[in-house]
Amino acid sequence: MPKASQPLFLARRSYRRRRMMDAARVLPIAGAVILMLPALWSPEATPEPDTARGTVYLFAAWGMLIACAFLLARRLGDAQYEEETAEGGGRLPPQEH
Repeated sequence: MPKASQPLFLARRSYRRRRMMDAARVLPIAGAVILMLPALWSPEATPEPDTARGTVYLFAAWGMLIACAFLLARRLGDAQYEEETAEGGGRLPPQEH
């Protein structure tokens, strides 16, 4: 009779790093969907185009995507640095040109 299988244990740090990598992969797709949403808005019943609201939305969404990408890149860089130093690999000093 086989032993009862134990649940798979994933280290918290590597699990979080993998989820951040997944978020970084999904961010461009989510950004494309978010930026295409104004195309689905129905225009108001006025003769003037309703571009002010769409412009504000596009710039706000663009800024939020930049902020999310910055935070993800920073967190992934910190996680990679911690992983390298934990394994004893250390960081190489910057090269002089």
